[in-house]
Amino acid sequence: MTSSLDGIRFSVLDRSRTREGEDGSEALRATVRLAQEVEALGYHRFWVSEHHGVPGVAGSAPTVLAAAVAAATSAIRVGTGGVMLPNHRPLLVAEAFGVLEALFPGRIDMGLGRSVGFTDGVRRALGRDKDDAGRFAEQLTELLGWFTGTQTAHPGVHARPAEGLRVPPYVLATGEGATTAAEAGLPLVVGDLRGRERMLAAVDAYRAAFRPSAWAEEPYVVVSGTVAVAGTEAEARRLLVPEAWSAAWSRTRGDFPPLPPVERIVESAMTAKQRGLFEAGLTGHVYGTEEQVGAELERVVKESGAQEVLVTTSTHDRAALLDSYRRLARVAGLTSANDGTST
Repeated sequence: MTSSLDGIRFSVLDRSRTREGEDGSEALRATVRLAQEVEALGYHRFWVSEHHGVPGVAGSAPTVLAAAVAAATSAIRVGTGGVMLPNHRPLLVAEAFGVLEALFPGRIDMGLGRSVGFTDGVRRALGRDKDDAGRFAEQLTELLGWFTGTQTAHPGVHARPAEGLRVPPYVLATGEGATTAAEAGLPLVVGDLRGRERMLAAVDAYRAAFRPSAWAEEPYVVVSGTVAVAGTEAEARRLLVPEAWSAAWSRTRGDFPPLPPVERIVESAMTAKQRGLFEAGLTGHVYGTEEQVGAELERVVKESGAQEVLVTTSTHDRAALLDSYRRLARVAGLTSANDGTST
């Protein structure tokens, strides 16, 4: 639609958000269907996420879900956004991605994050604590070494079938994590679009510190966030309402609920604090008509120098969400062909 977006890849991250009245099984199957639909629209990759003990999110085992997505699609790249490395032993992560790459060669991405469990209870159940996030760089080095056969933490041990396979790694990060990605010479996934100044600062720091590696010769930046497209600006903003309400609820009630329909949210009473958080949750995203979104994405890409946009939109109305992705595909000038490259 606009030449400024030519050559920019567009991809989708789906968190398998549950909706009111449905269970986790329905949410996970909907994720697989969405992957098939965005593949047909020409998106470059489809990623799934890792959350533990969150009532509104069904995606707790991303490598398992990625296998289901890859089996149900044929060309789109499939991966994780991401596996939270501090929650796992690097060997097990390498083995899981090795199996995925062996089953679906040339289509698997390994997106990695440094977060630990959402609550103290979840962290205890995982056998982790907040300090484990500080070992991310060390764990990342070990993990990559399992693929290259150069890890030294466990002499004589080999990851099968991962060793010798090439699964492109990505680091999901801001701030300190961006520096880790740069020093390891890995592509960076940075968000969200609402914190634009912080995001751009992380991108600048990443590029300044980047060291070429066997995984990437040059910096590669993926900017991530919510993008909603509809026939009118008001309709696009309406798509943001369920997620904004859930976020406001979680910050005042302590749990992250399934997404409710917009109609019920509009009619519901909120405390002053909830209302403030809800309104704040509606700001800063990229939303509007195709023309409005195209212009804003051009600005984001120009400011960040990003090579790719990873869209993470969630809403209650699945049909409206798919329509948003369809409209965004027109904005981005996508085709049904996928080039199958590994970056």
